[in-house]
Amino acid sequence: MKLLITFCAVATLAVALPQRRAPAKPEQQQQLDDQQAAEQNYNNYQPQQDYRQQQQQQQQQEYRQAKQIDDFRPKVQLETTTYIPIIRFDKEQGTDGSYKTAYETGNHIQAEESGYLKSVGEDQNALVQQGSYSYTAPNGEIITVEYTADEFGFRVKGDHIPTPPPVSAEIQKGLDLIYAGIKANAERDALELKNNPEAARRQEDRAALDYNGQYYQQ
Repeated sequence: MKLLITFCAVATLAVALPQRRAPAKPEQQQQLDDQQAAEQNYNNYQPQQDYRQQQQQQQQQEYRQAKQIDDFRPKVQLETTTYIPIIRFDKEQGTDGSYKTAYETGNHIQAEESGYLKSVGEDQNALVQQGSYSYTAPNGEIITVEYTADEFGFRVKGDHIPTPPPVSAEIQKGLDLIYAGIKANAERDALELKNNPEAARRQEDRAALDYNGQYYQQ
């Protein structure tokens, strides 16, 4: 009973006593601690700041080098492209292979063409095309071209196309003699073929050898 009363008294005394606190630091000591904490924070921040400065300096140096290289490069003037609209386009397609087409552009180009199939032999057809086109030259002149394409090749006409000078009378006389000789030889060969087929065959073989570079020898 006495032990219990003593324990209760000690517990009551412990509750009644105020809690002890750490003594407050003097003001000078607090300022010193604050200064040390600031120096520690600065020491931790300074490497990061130095790294950022190095990065900025490196970027500035790379920019100056790139600019120096760019200054020595030849300047290229870029040309813009102007799109020309198609203001008219017509086309007709026939079931027999014939057609007609025409178009006009916004910069005054006009063109038209027609075509059809032409029989040039047994089971052989050739496409015949005829057409024309016109445009404005840089000097303002209107250029017009007419053309035909068939089994004989491509032929074109236009006032702007240079033409050869006229053939003189002397040259024309020489050409006439050449053409007359060719015609006479053809008539003689035809007559010989009719009268002597074997001789005509030998003559054709001789001509074939001469054409291939294997000159005929008797």
